Amino acid sequence: MSVYLNKGTVIMSNPPSIRSFAAAAGRMEGEGPLGSCFDYVSQDSTFGENTWEKSESRLQQHALEHALAKGGISESEISLLFAGDLLNQCTGSAYSVRDIGVPFVGLYGACSTMAESLSMASIFSDNGIGKYNVALTSSHFCSAERQFRFPETYGGQRPPSAQWTATASGCVVVEQHSAPPYVKSVTIGTIKDMGIKDANNMGAAMAPAAYATIKTHLENTGLNVDDFDLILTGDLGEVGTRILCDLFKKDGVDLESVHNDCGLMLFDREKQDVHAGGSGCGCSASVLCGHILGRIKSGELKNVLFTATGALMSPTLVQQGESIPGIAHAVHISAE
Repeated sequence: MSVYLNKGTVIMSNPPSIRSFAAAAGRMEGEGPLGSCFDYVSQDSTFGENTWEKSESRLQQHALEHALAKGGISESEISLLFAGDLLNQCTGSAYSVRDIGVPFVGLYGACSTMAESLSMASIFSDNGIGKYNVALTSSHFCSAERQFRFPETYGGQRPPSAQWTATASGCVVVEQHSAPPYVKSVTIGTIKDMGIKDANNMGAAMAPAAYATIKTHLENTGLNVDDFDLILTGDLGEVGTRILCDLFKKDGVDLESVHNDCGLMLFDREKQDVHAGGSGCGCSASVLCGHILGRIKSGELKNVLFTATGALMSPTLVQQGESIPGIAHAVHISAE
């Protein structure tokens, strides 16, 4: 049985295994530094569909199909599927799996959803609930822009602090303890709101939540930053990354030596016009499933603290003058 510690940390008593994983992405993501790592890259951002929302569902299906195939698992063998996206009512996820008839848990953690879904799938597996539990998430630039800002055809100006929503998806299949990579512990974060009201500065809104969750995880587990080969945050971008490292520096902790951010890894910011970096559920999901988990499985990386971050932003409330709450969830993934 999992052991619950104070402030949201859950230690796995018999760490569950990541059976298989896959990432699917759009053309722009495929042209970035990690393009060769993805299992599926489309040259058409519509993915053969006639709306952006349907395109995102199809993108998510590609990630799920590849993850199941790599694990030698059929859809009927899925015990529980934890999935979410950025769209209202999580329609990207609900519509992607509506025809496969598996138990579905819809989640919304904004861009933190990959860590949230992976945490849930791992806790269930560690407690003997389900044979194959699936964590799945996605984002699509055009569907997200239409919902949160303006339709793509509007052509609005983007400030330097703005980030580019990734057209990408990631899927992880978790099973009970068998072989690495293992999920050793998770920390479910608390909402932090520092009063940021600019919807084009999500990195600043999310950074305090990332700081709080990482710090809590280290305190609760008795670990420090040097125990990890990589502490990976989920799309803080340039602005949020700088804030996060400064917050730890005030504590006398050098996070920069082991830190990287998915929003800075997915795109080539010198060649691709993404301003402060990538964002969206699919950003951290595709980096984790396409680039990081394989390196853990091979033993190249021994211990990774994956901390996906989310800006819990509502366009309606932002227009009413409300600030943007942030959330972050941490997952300790290990080859040991």
